[in-house]
Amino acid sequence: MVLWRLPKQTLTIGERPLVMGIINVTPDSFSDGGQFDTAAKAVAHGMELVRQGADLLDVGGESTRPGAANVPLNEELKRVVPVVQALTRKTTVPISIDTSKAAVARQCLERGAQIINDVTALAGDDDMPAVAQQFGAGVVLMHMQGTPATMQHNPQYREVVADLLRFFRRRLAACDRAGIRRECVALDPGIGFGKTQEHTLTLLARLEEFQKLGRPVLLGVSRKGYIGLILGKARHERLLGSVATLCYAVARGAVQVVRVHDVAQTRDAVTLCARIREFRKQSPPGKEQRD
Repeated sequence: MVLWRLPKQTLTIGERPLVMGIINVTPDSFSDGGQFDTAAKAVAHGMELVRQGADLLDVGGESTRPGAANVPLNEELKRVVPVVQALTRKTTVPISIDTSKAAVARQCLERGAQIINDVTALAGDDDMPAVAQQFGAGVVLMHMQGTPATMQHNPQYREVVADLLRFFRRRLAACDRAGIRRECVALDPGIGFGKTQEHTLTLLARLEEFQKLGRPVLLGVSRKGYIGLILGKARHERLLGSVATLCYAVARGAVQVVRVHDVAQTRDAVTLCARIREFRKQSPPGKEQRD
């Protein structure tokens, strides 16, 4: 059991990982860009994800797909603030703001958001750590090599798991210095953010090693490119590949939060997988008995 402290509540994460539903208020996100590009559409989609069983909602107004350009501050605010404000009035499900801009995070936290999901691990804006500390926000520190515009240009590591472990230890130490409580922090290895297919598969195969850091691990693999490369599937055909990856991680106790587009199907899959794992822990393998 793992605790994740937010400003208004503390989430208790057991065998089943929490399911975070994605709301992209953007015209160009890699999978669903343009589908929810108005506040009304985004809020309606968010409430549908809640109906499907989302434990968290993650609202983003700037695409971080490979090659994506920066979005001006005022444009990002215009996209996400009305959505966050409306959702916090309609549901008690915690709202996360997916941003690397401190001004965006502040305005969303002021309107009831509880989590900052930052692809730069709070390092992209000098004011972000202070905002997180001031509000007691939950924080997702994500690893990304480079920037969205450059991250898939020949990413390299000495040893990808060891390199990411060192990165997270440094970022956790930076949070300590900023007065951000460890129990507020979750970690995301950043699948698809400056990783080749080999890097991605290595991280997924050894994901449980990040549990030694003592914080919840968030995994975002929904509809990602490595699934398409391996299975030869278009983005809208990658649900089974996404779910298979998550079940592999859940079966090994390697993940506490999953960030997905397809909430209902994912929740069913990880709930069943977690329940089987729970019974396996209660009944370890033994010698077969014959009648």
